[in-house]
Amino acid sequence: MVPTSFRFLTAFGVVVGVALSANAADRRPNVIVLLADDLGYADLSLQGNSEVATPHIDSIAVSGVRCTSGYVSSPVCSPSRAGLLTGRYQERFGHEFNPAFLQYGGQGQGLPTDERTIADRLRVAGYATAAIGKWHLGEEDQFHPLNRGFDEFFGFLTGAHTYLGSDDRSMGPICRNRQRVELDGYLTDVLGREACDFIDRHREQPFFLYLAFNAVHTPLEAPPSASATLSQISDPERRTYLQMLASLDDTVGAVLAKLRESKLEEETLVFFLSDNGGPTTKFSANASRNTPLRGSKGDTWEGGIHVPMFVQWKGRLQAGVAYSRPVVALDLAATALTAAGVEPPTNPALDGVNLLPYFDGQHDDDPHEFLYWKFGRQMAVRSGDWKLVRPSMGSKEFEDIAVEPLLFNLKDDLGEQHDLATQHPGQVARLQAAWDRWRNELPPPRWPCTLKGQALTFEP
Repeated sequence: MVPTSFRFLTAFGVVVGVALSANAADRRPNVIVLLADDLGYADLSLQGNSEVATPHIDSIAVSGVRCTSGYVSSPVCSPSRAGLLTGRYQERFGHEFNPAFLQYGGQGQGLPTDERTIADRLRVAGYATAAIGKWHLGEEDQFHPLNRGFDEFFGFLTGAHTYLGSDDRSMGPICRNRQRVELDGYLTDVLGREACDFIDRHREQPFFLYLAFNAVHTPLEAPPSASATLSQISDPERRTYLQMLASLDDTVGAVLAKLRESKLEEETLVFFLSDNGGPTTKFSANASRNTPLRGSKGDTWEGGIHVPMFVQWKGRLQAGVAYSRPVVALDLAATALTAAGVEPPTNPALDGVNLLPYFDGQHDDDPHEFLYWKFGRQMAVRSGDWKLVRPSMGSKEFEDIAVEPLLFNLKDDLGEQHDLATQHPGQVARLQAAWDRWRNELPPPRWPCTLKGQALTFEP
């Protein structure tokens, strides 16, 4: 039984969990990761946005678990994805920064080929695997999704793409596996159709679907059909962003509907999260909002790393649970592998943990004693309610300013407004010592942080 403090009420009412059916017990669960791109913390209606409704994304939390202290392992796209797909801190294998695009000298930059992904491990266990959408883990063939555990790929290899054309001059083509294809429709819709088709074709066997949307990353391009919507929003960029978000929500709804139609809801573990916080001031700002969090994509402030994270498994998890202890995207791999009956590796071990016994109340301690972040000179470490952070201080894009670490109690000060370092020097010393121990285990980054081929001023 989940403790009462873990439950939450929604406009949909109190939703009760469902028992694991005999049919679901006989089959290993499917796993779906729905990854939004640059989504603002405050932009879902469940997170407080009253400007546009996101009922389908919200329904994942209503039908399952809402992780109110959900984190990613990096404040930018590619390292965050590397951590999610491997279950290991990406700094452990030098993937600290976004790889440079090939046109700017990014040869050899991508998810290291000696690292195994969730897809690698699940495919060996008999799962059908697909990566649909944004890859951003290396453009060369050795990094291609088809060489990283995925049976199928549809999407693009770089870090962004136009929504209304097949080829993007700066970002490359849309591909099916390794072949260029013409885009037939708005990209978010097309990715959803591809996902539904994959589910249709593999409904009789367990599958792993990594559906990595490029919405709501720039360029700001709404579906043509949305041109007359949200006219009450006066800011044209915010209006376009919300139109893109509404399209993302509709597409998530289509995928969830396909699961219901296929009678697979009780047999499918679904994760929804963003790859990092909303880029509110830099890193291709997209009119997102991170309220009440401080900071933006690219920061180790909460606004860069604290994201909406929802988990649904109707055949296994209680519904309507609000889980408040800190968890991280690294946990998805261990959770998915354990659910699939695959023993997580021990050499090297995953940094993530299986969250299922924490969600259902079997474990009442924190899943992690410490969570760590490193992005150039920026750092952060969280333990319980305490966070020590050396942030970018709202600087210009990619610029970093070294400051003395600041201490916050996030239970009382989620917006990181009141530095408590001088009042609690013991906590500062404890957290700094833990971060230093972790930092000393890390190799140097495999490549520098660059912008259009120009190396920037991060360490080392």
